[in-house]
Formats: sequence, C-alpha cells, structure tokens
Amino acid sequence: MELLRGAIRTYAWGSRTAIAEFTGRPSPTAHPEAELWLGAHPGDPASLETPDGERSLLDAVRSDPEGQLGSAVRARFGDVLPFLVKVLAADEPLSLQAHPSAEQAVEGYVREDRMGVALNSPVRNYRDRSHKPELLVALAEFEALAGFRPAARSVALLRALGVADLDPYIALLSGQSDADGLRALFTTWITAPQPDLDVLIPAVLEGAVNYVRSGATEFAAEAKTCLELGERYPGDAGVLAALLLNRISLAPGEAIFLSAGNLHSYLSGVGVEVMANSDNVLRGGLTPKHVDVPELLRVLDFTPADDATLHPPTHRDGIELVYDTPAPEFATSILVLDDSQVGHEIDAPSRHDGPQILVCTEGTVVVRAKSDVVTLHRGSSAWVAADDAPIRLEAGEPSKLFRATVGL
Repeated sequence: MELLRGAIRTYAWGSRTAIAEFTGRPSPTAHPEAELWLGAHPGDPASLETPDGERSLLDAVRSDPEGQLGSAVRARFGDVLPFLVKVLAADEPLSLQAHPSAEQAVEGYVREDRMGVALNSPVRNYRDRSHKPELLVALAEFEALAGFRPAARSVALLRALGVADLDPYIALLSGQSDADGLRALFTTWITAPQPDLDVLIPAVLEGAVNYVRSGATEFAAEAKTCLELGERYPGDAGVLAALLLNRISLAPGEAIFLSAGNLHSYLSGVGVEVMANSDNVLRGGLTPKHVDVPELLRVLDFTPADDATLHPPTHRDGIELVYDTPAPEFATSILVLDDSQVGHEIDAPSRHDGPQILVCTEGTVVVRAKSDVVTLHRGSSAWVAADDAPIRLEAGEPSKLFRATVGL
C-alpha cells in the first residue's frame, strides 16, 4: 500500500481553484485544472510514493500483476487495472458526448488503426479498445445534461418556448415512437446546415429569454442552460440538441451512471468519477475539440429515460455506502467514519481480493494494511494492492473515503 499521486489534466473547461484546493495546493493555478487521474491508464498513469521514490502505477502493475491485481481480476480482465478514478472539476460545460459499447470500441479502434490515424492524433476517436461506463459522485453541487428525456416532455418544453420556427420539429418529434422521434429530431439538428442554424438558434434563444422573463418555473433550468450554452457556443447545433436531454442537479453524495451510448454534457461542479479504464470519447458539439457527428450517431442510444440516471447510494454495508452499477470493471462506495468511530480501529468491509483506490474527501484517516500504514487527509489518495488487503481504518475526526474496487 502506498500513497498515490494523481496526474493532472488541464482543459479550458476546468477550474483554477477546485482541484488545487482539494489537494492542498496554492490556488488559483496558472491554468484551468480539469481532471486528476488516479489509475494506470497509459495516457496519464498516477505515481506511487515508495521508499525508493515515485514509481508509475502502470509500471507497478506490469511488473507484478499477480500481487497488484490478484488472481480473480487477472482471470477476468488480464494484466490490466480495469478501472480509472478521476476527480473532475468543471467551471464551464464539457462537450456534448457519448462513449461506445465494448464491441463498438474494439471495432472503432481497429478501424482507425487500419486508417493510419495515430493514437495521439487530435482526430482520433478510439484511443483504446475498451468501453467506458462511468459513475460520477458529486462532491459539491453538480449540474449536468444526461440521457434523452421522454419525447412528450421535450414536446412540452419546445412548445413552452413559443417559437413558431420550432413547429415542424415538434411535429417530427411527436409523430412517431419516442426513440424514433428523438433520433429523427436530434439527427436533423446536429447535421443541419449552418445557415439554417443561424436562423433557428437565435429564435430559440429569444424564446428562452422570454420564458425566463415570464417567471415560469417548469422549464426554467432548461431555458437558462440553453441561454448559457448559446452565449458560450454561438451557432453550435449542440445548443439545440441540449434541449432534448434531461437536466440534472446533483447534491453532494448523489450520482449519475452513464452507460454506453448515453448522450451527456457535464455543465459545472466537482465530483469523483470511476469508470472503465478507457479514454474513448465521441463528441457532437459544444467544444473546440474534434467533433465526429457520424460516429456519434452510430453509438447513441435514443431510448428515453426520465431522470433514470440519477441515484443516491443504493445500500449500506456497515460503514460503507455502496453505489450499485452493472459495470463489472468497477465497484464504487464511500466509507463513512462518524463521531462514534473516531479514535477506533475499524475493519473496512471486504468484497474480494482485488486492488483498491482510496480517495479521502473529508477528514483524516489512518489506513493500515499488513505492515503498511498511510495517513490520508482531504484530497490525498492511496493504492491498495490485492496483496495488501484487508485494510483497517482509524479516523482522527469524522471522515469519508471514496473507494473504487473491481466489480467482478
């Protein structure tokens, strides 16, 4: 067991304060910090703080897969850590995006290899062969767009904007089954010629302004988000497409799970993500990065869901609040040590012999594993190899540890 130092990624939508303050570094930072990667992805592996100095977690796993991962994980996933943990901080909206299924990821990776698209090319869609189911747990208030809402609700929203130019699109959406109508309207908007967008988007934004000014509340959050996106990305088809998605607000501790094909955009906030060990992203708008609309349309799931992606912890096992997901690559939970546990050594619930990544989100916790001892403060992390389990915890104050393990 060692302390784990994450790799920071800087993107324009990140925060100059959130990740720095979370990890106890000076802020504001020189550049926006968007993600803190805690894992063994080749694109940005985290580092272990060993007695001999820092060592890449990727190198540690490759040199001793049995000790680091355990036999059960190796039998299912090979000699690769199957999950990746990130601390994400968004001061601005992320791109309108989705992730491929496992089959689509393999096919896309092979196809782009045959086309000669370099792995580090900015136009590469598939940087690995893995799908990317992901769970985001909010550390602070978190705003997002995720999943297509039922068509009837989107029809009601579009009608509420009072824009005559939307009438044919409302007819397109409502004239067929939900999934077919959503596919037809989203495809029409996301592939619309720019001259058409330059007429329709301003009319929609004017309708959103009028709706907000009217004091109506049913779709106030959606209208305000439309205006914010329209100001940040003028003329972008994603401004229209966002009107078809569920507008979600997460309180601290609440989460969203995103399966393959789920169209989404994180708008603002700070959270901890755990996902399959992948960096495959297909973008459709709201970004200066590479956009590939045809490929996005290939992977999207147009099945509507009425806020079905939002869920709190699903059950409790002693001190552990568990977020159940169908992803075999990861399992996610929060270890909660309250006043009654402060100063007492407690065995952490154990599921299997796989590895763990611990992230302290509140308080101070001493973690013991065999002869190893690390102290975690807010913003610090630890790697617990399969050989190190089980672990024992002792909190110096009320504390919370975010824990990621393998789902199996």
